Amino acid sequence: MRSQVSQLGNLRAIMALTLALLLSACASTPGRVDDPLEPLNRAMYAVNKPIDDHVFRPIAQAYVDYVPKLVRLGVSNVFGNIDDLFSGINGILQGKTDKAGNDFGRVLVNMWGLGGLVDIATDLGIPKGNEDFGQTFGYWGIPQGPYLFVPLWGPTTVRDGTGSLIRIWYGPVGYIPYVPLRNILYGVGAVDLRAGALGASSLVDQASLDPYTFVRRSYLQRREYMVYDGSPPPEKDD
Repeated sequence: MRSQVSQLGNLRAIMALTLALLLSACASTPGRVDDPLEPLNRAMYAVNKPIDDHVFRPIAQAYVDYVPKLVRLGVSNVFGNIDDLFSGINGILQGKTDKAGNDFGRVLVNMWGLGGLVDIATDLGIPKGNEDFGQTFGYWGIPQGPYLFVPLWGPTTVRDGTGSLIRIWYGPVGYIPYVPLRNILYGVGAVDLRAGALGASSLVDQASLDPYTFVRRSYLQRREYMVYDGSPPPEKDD
């Protein structure tokens, strides 16, 4: 019980710090500025690209080429079940009880599928909520803050990045006491995510626009779409 109270206190502290950072960022950049740190972000993008091209993309491609599809699907389903649990929590935080009910239902149903290895819930037509802490912060009216490109992480914002850190901190993998196993699972999860983005990275390479601008615009538009459940407000003229 004491540890749960401590964790709750830590979560509140992180959320308070997030709000302070976002408000200060907005105060220092009048008007709607999505990328006030563009020179730094472009430099980080330039650092990340060769690392991704020569290390992480080949690893992800080898994972797709040599690991049986059934195994890869099972891995994705296990991590997807964890995502559904957090999506349900964020659905509650946003007052979206129908979505939360579906997400918690998915977790319970899929636990019968060999501990989440089989996605029974999708076969039964139970939709995924796809909610996260970044969306919850946006629902609460917290501004997104500056756009950031973080090497080995990718595009994010202050709001979304903080939400992702909370998700990682409180995820079940972090509670595994055996550090080597915990790190292996983090690595497998990262490879699984990168494998799922192989098609998107190919699209970026083929884009006629500046790849950095393409990634930034696509990320921010997608996140805004998700925060407003597909109905973002019209942009105001400056």
